[in-house]
Amino acid sequence: MLRKNPKLKTKISGGTFAIVASRYNARYVDAMVRAAQAELLRAGAKIQVVRVPGAYEIPVVAKRLARTSPDLFAIICLGVILRGETVHAAHIGEAISRALMQIQLAHEIPVVHEVLLLENEGQARVRCLGKKHNRGTEAAQTALAMARVMKNLGSESAF
Repeated sequence: MLRKNPKLKTKISGGTFAIVASRYNARYVDAMVRAAQAELLRAGAKIQVVRVPGAYEIPVVAKRLARTSPDLFAIICLGVILRGETVHAAHIGEAISRALMQIQLAHEIPVVHEVLLLENEGQARVRCLGKKHNRGTEAAQTALAMARVMKNLGSESAF
């Protein structure tokens, strides 16, 4: 069930939030990127955006960022995969999910997974183009919340 995006009043200082986003299905992904950026900017965050050709390429960039950018508070991964007539989309979605989980565990940095595997463009419109349920906004809110959690835990990273 979709829930309305709450308005959060989180403020953050120092550090950067990375957004790794697919260029494929650009109409939907671009809208999520804009929504995520707006939410992060409202919180006073610094943002680095890296675009990749497709969703499958997101994990390798997320891993490089996690490994080489000690000032990152979180990595937000945005993409849209639309199911077709074969199981290819499901394989891509599963591989991305596994890879992103491994990156955040190995590097102890929050990796927010909003690489959406959707049935059709109708679902994409609702989840990506609307202000009421935009997954980009949700991803940024999750990244901000996780940055705070990690900082409060006394993580050995640059939080």
